[in-house]
Amino acid sequence: MKILILGSGGREYSIARAIKNEEEEHELFFQPGNGATNNLGTNLDIKDYNDLAAFAKKNEIDLTIVGPEAPLVDGVVDIFKAQGLTIFGPSKEAAQLEGSKVYMKNFLAKYNIPTAKYIESDSIEDLFRFTNTLQAPIVVKADGLCGGKGVIIAQSHDEAKKAISEMLSGKSFGDAGKKVIVEEFLDGYELSMFAVCDGKDYILLPAAQDHKRLLDGDKGPNTGGMGAYAPTPLVDETLYQKVRERIIRPTLEGMQQEGAPFEGVLFIGIMVVNGEPITLEFNVRFGDPECEILMPLMTSSVSDMFYKAATNRLGEIKVEFSDQYAVGVVMASENYPYGPSTPAEIILDDVKHKEIEENTHISFAGVTMEDGKLYATGGRVLVCVGLGESIKEARDRAYMRCGQVHFAGKKLRTDIAYQAL
Repeated sequence: MKILILGSGGREYSIARAIKNEEEEHELFFQPGNGATNNLGTNLDIKDYNDLAAFAKKNEIDLTIVGPEAPLVDGVVDIFKAQGLTIFGPSKEAAQLEGSKVYMKNFLAKYNIPTAKYIESDSIEDLFRFTNTLQAPIVVKADGLCGGKGVIIAQSHDEAKKAISEMLSGKSFGDAGKKVIVEEFLDGYELSMFAVCDGKDYILLPAAQDHKRLLDGDKGPNTGGMGAYAPTPLVDETLYQKVRERIIRPTLEGMQQEGAPFEGVLFIGIMVVNGEPITLEFNVRFGDPECEILMPLMTSSVSDMFYKAATNRLGEIKVEFSDQYAVGVVMASENYPYGPSTPAEIILDDVKHKEIEENTHISFAGVTMEDGKLYATGGRVLVCVGLGESIKEARDRAYMRCGQVHFAGKKLRTDIAYQAL
């Protein structure tokens, strides 16, 4: 197939890498891609979605896969489908499950899907009043897209009120904070689950756990994610079944009733409280870095899964996974997540150890290529992924691979997967 992948991060690189490892020969294109994706295919510089759809039509692209949330919320899927093109991802309307936290919370309430007690409003008085009824910590969320940073866990009522004020005034997140959600804090453990959906059917992938905080021991500011592992031993078949029956199935049926059938990846952020799964949030695409560890665990065809999902035929296939574990460790640039960093050349040692060569790889994200040299230019630069028969073995291998990557100012956590170990 000819496949076009939208996005520039480690998530898109990982999807492409998995497709490249298939037996069939696929031709890959990226929009915009990064400095390393051009080793896997062709990077395109076509910013307008209508122009991109015209390119896909002219070049007979068989399948387009959308990685990040912004193009989905902007309606890229609708534009491609209007041209008769096959594209994997939700429509603009269905993408509101991530594009608007208010839409999502009201949807959960309407279809009786378990979620935290909340209020959504643009009235500071109403938000403050509800805040006073909660015990600290208190969760404050901006309505719109904030690159994974629009959630504040306030440790006091005063801190919550300050966060509400700064969001409503536009100081924190601009227009994304014009409406605010305040909700109760749930005390449990967090999980990431991903369902690949075709509107009616779905395939649930192994549960992962993401590490959002910048520093070891879950300290420091929230980030887009500093590492992840899968499958997590914190999930048993009983919990999977509860998620299927109480969250995924009613969501797919509810979206059909809303006239916006959900096609694409439904990411479910779950808090498990006393063995019960509570929905924290939905995203409408793969998490990053969770995608980097789920893709190498798939033993069946990745491209076929995306294609069947995009053509409403998931019921025809069986998706299979290896019995291994995967651990991904993010390497970030010096000033992440506070601001941009000076570009730094990346030096990769030759891998001489057979065990490391066969059981690890790098997924590149915030990198550019200049004169044949790779430079760290983004916030999260790359992910070192290790596979193993146990989480410990996978983690040890991932960190061995990290030791062979060098660039000025690199930062990483040293405790990824500590919850499982």
